[in-house]
Amino acid sequence: MRERAAFAGFLLVAAAAVAGVVWRGTRLPDGPEPIAWDREACAHCRMHISEPGFAAQLILADGRVLDFDDPGCLLAFIEDEKPPLHRAWVHHAVEDRWMRLDDAAFAPVERSPMGYRLAAVDRGAAGTIDRAEAETRVRLARGRADGGHP
Repeated sequence: MRERAAFAGFLLVAAAAVAGVVWRGTRLPDGPEPIAWDREACAHCRMHISEPGFAAQLILADGRVLDFDDPGCLLAFIEDEKPPLHRAWVHHAVEDRWMRLDDAAFAPVERSPMGYRLAAVDRGAAGTIDRAEAETRVRLARGRADGGHP
């Protein structure tokens, strides 16, 4: 009887250990995942992602990681698809770092990869617009006669 109880205890501990490993292995990323520059395509426009200063990334609730070549593409994708988000990231326009989308502001720029003319920067920087205004500008740009990108 003692051997059965010891074996049952062993099985319970082993099952808990396996469950812990599986759980840790399936956790969603809390930070941006690496992008293969000039090789990965934007999830929205399908162009190659080549300029880190305009990159963006979504981590969906189901674990999929989607990369974008322009902050406008990310905002358009969110509006069109309304995906269940885990995290959303934008790359800083001039510094080599990522920011949470909710913590970013946008600077109007002369050019961006897909012509939305937005670059992600820190909130509070001079001349920036907030996410709501950036979303409005993306909607307006997409409403042009060609029906697609600006």
